[in-house]
Amino acid sequence: MEKKRPYGLSLLLSTVILLLEAVLALVVSVLDGLTRQSWATAPTGGSPLFVVLLPVLVLFAAVAAAALSVALVLPIAALSDALGRRFGGREVWWWVPVVAAAVSLVLVGATTVVTGSPEPVGFAGAWPLTAVALTVPALVCRSRRKRAFGPVFLWGLTAVVLTGVLGGVAFGTGVLTVYRPPVVPRAALVGTWSDGRGGLLTLEADGRATVSGLDGTSGDRGEACVGHGTWGYGTGTSRHARGVGVDVSPCGRTVWDVGGTADRPTLHRTVVRSVEPDDVDRYELTRRAAR
Repeated sequence: MEKKRPYGLSLLLSTVILLLEAVLALVVSVLDGLTRQSWATAPTGGSPLFVVLLPVLVLFAAVAAAALSVALVLPIAALSDALGRRFGGREVWWWVPVVAAAVSLVLVGATTVVTGSPEPVGFAGAWPLTAVALTVPALVCRSRRKRAFGPVFLWGLTAVVLTGVLGGVAFGTGVLTVYRPPVVPRAALVGTWSDGRGGLLTLEADGRATVSGLDGTSGDRGEACVGHGTWGYGTGTSRHARGVGVDVSPCGRTVWDVGGTADRPTLHRTVVRSVEPDDVDRYELTRRAAR
């Protein structure tokens, strides 16, 4: 009978697998993001600091993966072996997904409660994905195979590359479509747009505009605005997007990018609350049905 892999090597192996899973998840996220409006509405360009911070981000990811290995993966592998010996007299592999599923249920459930977003669809998707992400490294770490690093890295890299290639093929053949903001004629924008909370933006055919209680329109200070002014249709603030520029005194000038789809267009803008990078709000307006 082969000896178990030393704890340090198991930790390293689990860390590598979790990092590969993270890269795979990132590739899938990018492919999925290209089909959504968030990609087209992202600001054009990027910060050069990203290149400088990349090594720091990689180091942070490695530390996080090692911490998850110590806290979750290796204990799952050890508990699975203990349960196998306790209830079957020997260690069996299928205890690993059972324990991982139970641990994932607790983790996802606790996260859902803390974040206050108990959406059934999100929970149903996060639970199995988390269980699989923990099961794979736990299964590999409990194996007795001496040479595991080479095959693990090779298969992981293959999965990442293959996912990217299949995504490219899907976009190239039309199975997936890159989101593009709709090309909406100016006349189609005329009407009243609502934020769903009582705020209204009315665009008239002669170029007049009326704002009533619309949050986030007072010079990016996030204050509600009421007033009359003018509007125009031109360049938006994001890549590929056209925008509706609204000049209303005393609110100042705001630009709403056109999004959504051709049959159901939306107007949206991002309001920066402070100098903190995450302190921003996204506002979206939909056309109010005519009465």
